[in-house]
Amino acid sequence: MRAVAAAAALLLASCASEPPVEIDGSSQQAFERTSAEARRQLPDADRLLFDRAIRTIGGRRHSERDPAALARITFDRMTAAEVVADQRAHEQQGRQ
Repeated sequence: MRAVAAAAALLLASCASEPPVEIDGSSQQAFERTSAEARRQLPDADRLLFDRAIRTIGGRRHSERDPAALARITFDRMTAAEVVADQRAHEQQGRQ
């Protein structure tokens, strides 16, 4: 019986998901690499929302001359799930 319990515990441990990837905004290259890694951790349904958040950040501040730099600053140290939640809140706010 102990062997079955140990095997079950081992199986569950091997199925544990990876810790969420944090987006690194320290450089454009790091941002592109980590945002792609973070995006892969999302369910398919949230990937479009994630993409929209990354693409449209410049539109949130009309005076921003460098939207890529703004995205790096805004999303630095966020997970993909946090980016999606932020975008949902932003879109919900726009509807009100």
